[in-house]
Amino acid sequence: MDSLNKRANNYFKLALPLVLVGVLSACGAEEEVKEEEKYAVPVETTTVIQGDVSSFYSTTATLEAPQEANVVTRISGLIESINVEEGDRVTKGQLLAVIDAKRQKYELARSQAEVEIIEQELNRLKKMNNKEFFSADSMAKLEYNLQAAIAKRDLAALQVEESMVRSPIDGVIATRFVKAGNMAKEFDKLFYVVDQDELYGIVHLPEQQLESLKLGQDAQIFANKNTQDTVHAKVLRISPVVDAQSGTFKVTLSVPNSDSKLKAGMFTRVELRYDTHNNVITVPYNAVVNQDNEFALYVIDGTNANRRSVSLGYREADTVEVVSGIEPGEQIVIRGHQNLKDQSLVEVISSLDLASTSK
Repeated sequence: MDSLNKRANNYFKLALPLVLVGVLSACGAEEEVKEEEKYAVPVETTTVIQGDVSSFYSTTATLEAPQEANVVTRISGLIESINVEEGDRVTKGQLLAVIDAKRQKYELARSQAEVEIIEQELNRLKKMNNKEFFSADSMAKLEYNLQAAIAKRDLAALQVEESMVRSPIDGVIATRFVKAGNMAKEFDKLFYVVDQDELYGIVHLPEQQLESLKLGQDAQIFANKNTQDTVHAKVLRISPVVDAQSGTFKVTLSVPNSDSKLKAGMFTRVELRYDTHNNVITVPYNAVVNQDNEFALYVIDGTNANRRSVSLGYREADTVEVVSGIEPGEQIVIRGHQNLKDQSLVEVISSLDLASTSK
């Protein structure tokens, strides 16, 4: 009997650890399931679509005004009045300032009087019946004097006209150099006028790009690196020679600027469009995972995110072409993929919920 009890106790001692191990294993499995459910990664997704993507060459350009003028005075005198200020838009021939021209007006009156005196003398001689009282040389001299007097009068009239300072081009007053009451000397600068309705973008490209360019080719102008607002420009001129020292050639872009957002002298970013792939698979570039030069996307499959290798093509701004590895209509992760691995459990939420979760 004692031996039977001992055997039973031994069996109980051996079975108890096995039962405990089984119970603990079951509890551990439940905890793992709970942990997996608890740690579903919140992500934001989007649908793979098709669109057009272009290839660009990025560089920089300096903007220039095709028409600009330093307005100078042709006569000396006090500035009587100034009719425009910096920033004012002006048209060709518009009055900008008036210079005191009293001396020039007196000179004009005197020259006109000389012309009239000589003309009267010539008319008197021509009306004389007796031509013996004057010689042919005297008549020729008077006619010469008349021509000289007319030229002098016209010059005086021109100086009076030049006292009215006018704009030589359509444009905007960029700089005013004088004030009313200042003494202006001959050929002093009074205004700087610039026409910025169209600007030139000056680009210097490596000679390897020469074969890829053509007149009329599209380009995008970015005012600075922090903006995505673009202005569409065109290739206006291509220099036929390559600079031997820099190995570059000059390209001039025609940049429309009717809204005056761009200014002459600005340093801008340029993207020259080389080629366009139409109706191809496109995804947001921030959805692409780049690891060891291997590109991948996380594709939603039920409640999991599968890592899928892809091949990329052209990139345009925040959009990139996917050559292979994915199909239109599939859902891909665009935010939260930094915390994912293949077959990760995910919870698809909105961008606002994802932002609050990250906080």
